[in-house]
Amino acid sequence: MYTRRTPRTASVFLRAASVSRSGGVHRRARSGARTAAGLLATAALLVSACSSGSSTTSTASAASAAADTAALVALPRPVPAALSPYYRQKPAWRGCGVPGFECATVKAPLDYDKPSGGDVRLAVARKKATGPGERLGSLLVNPGGPGGSAIGYVQAYAGIGYPSEVRARYDMVAVDPRGVARSEPVECLDGPEMDTYTQTDATPDDAKETDGLVAAYRTFAEGCGADAPRLLRHVSTVETARDMDIVRAALGDEKLNFVGASYGTFLGATYAGLFPQRTGRLVLDGAMDPSLPARRLNLEQTAGFETAFRSFARDCVRQPDCPLGGEGTSPGKVGENLKAFFEKLDARPVPTGDADGRKLTESLATTGVIAAMYDEGAWQQLREALTSAMKENDGSGLLVLSDGYYERDADGGYSNLMFANAAVNCLDLPPAFDSPDEVRRSLPAFEKASPVFGEGLAWAALNCAYWPVRATGEPHRIEAKGAAPIVVVGTTRDPATPYRWAEALAGQLSSARLLTYEGDGHTAYGRGSSCIDSTINAYLLRGTPPQDGKRCS
Repeated sequence: MYTRRTPRTASVFLRAASVSRSGGVHRRARSGARTAAGLLATAALLVSACSSGSSTTSTASAASAAADTAALVALPRPVPAALSPYYRQKPAWRGCGVPGFECATVKAPLDYDKPSGGDVRLAVARKKATGPGERLGSLLVNPGGPGGSAIGYVQAYAGIGYPSEVRARYDMVAVDPRGVARSEPVECLDGPEMDTYTQTDATPDDAKETDGLVAAYRTFAEGCGADAPRLLRHVSTVETARDMDIVRAALGDEKLNFVGASYGTFLGATYAGLFPQRTGRLVLDGAMDPSLPARRLNLEQTAGFETAFRSFARDCVRQPDCPLGGEGTSPGKVGENLKAFFEKLDARPVPTGDADGRKLTESLATTGVIAAMYDEGAWQQLREALTSAMKENDGSGLLVLSDGYYERDADGGYSNLMFANAAVNCLDLPPAFDSPDEVRRSLPAFEKASPVFGEGLAWAALNCAYWPVRATGEPHRIEAKGAAPIVVVGTTRDPATPYRWAEALAGQLSSARLLTYEGDGHTAYGRGSSCIDSTINAYLLRGTPPQDGKRCS
């Protein structure tokens, strides 16, 4: 139920795309969606993306699948007396080193059931509306993950790259969720330990390799538990959504206006479900389906990455520099060629020239390829990286893609994205698998969903089995009865949040309007479609939602 990262830290991870279709930086400093975090982190959420056909039929099927799950219950409208001090906060804004932005800290209770038991300090950043025109309030943004820094996103992209007319009328605001980036970040492993973790063989061939993978998951989980034993029990999406209501009040807004990408759609939908009467203009781009259990989420996301890979494969063989096949080579054969390359790396990693001595392993190469599936603008870079690795024994290009996905810097340090990703995912849903034997029994289904990525993504979904904190969430529907119109956006060949999820969420939300982008890549707003952008801008600026079922290309 979230946007999770795919590779290997959590079972599902969804993140917003990092590069725009025009080639510019889109969402980052990198944030995410929620799949598993690479292939250890890379295991993403999976679902087959629907590129055509009857939206009504698909939505009806999704609604039927969700019928047996309970609906998220709205909280009482009055603010409980114990929480009143939090709602009365007045942020002390100060400069924060980025021109045009100011920052503050807002407190929230660590445990909403025991508000007197301690606080969490939430980092908030904003860029005030520039005018002209009447100010419309605050527009909170979240790029996904879970674990992506919203502050990094607003400072590097949304606060300067959103349409000028939107930035003129709204204060652009971001809150790093509890446990993320500047808001008391969860830390699990240091740089060298993460290097070892990301190179662990994620497609074990025998008992020894299986034991090695399980040991890696245990080490990761124990590191997180040792770092933040109390906080780790309180980083759920529901708690983060409640934090957003405190921030809304602190900003002086009667209603929350919000644009969430990837996992950010689950966060925004959760807010609407808890506080429907305080829900303003919500855009949920690259939507998640909260009604699915973790195993099905991962399986469907696996199919989503296969859909994206086949689109890449069809494009690749039309290019003169495709190392996976020539013109006329079928997507299936391209996949077989890539899989054969991965198997060669499993036996013999190739040099990368890395200062820390890392070689390109099967796990790192797979993560690099998956990273490029998020945006078709990265396909040329992927072709070049594969050519260097396959024909010149140089794995540096794929290592660059993998490091970007993991947010590893040049000095060997990692952001806390993967740590927070696992912390939220493993708390929000019971684990997809409880043991290696369960993974093995499910391998045929995952490999059918994706012959290229299925095996690795299935094993990546095992990570939450060893988490030190039991899950507090369960699959559920979100109806948000009484909320203002909510725009749900789906891309037909989205790798990380399959299109069916957008249909499913739109089918659950009582006031949803489904907006479809017929194309490739993860998320749609601000990525090159004038139809999508103008439709969302009209909604944000004038409160005019699109007709339900509108399609753009």
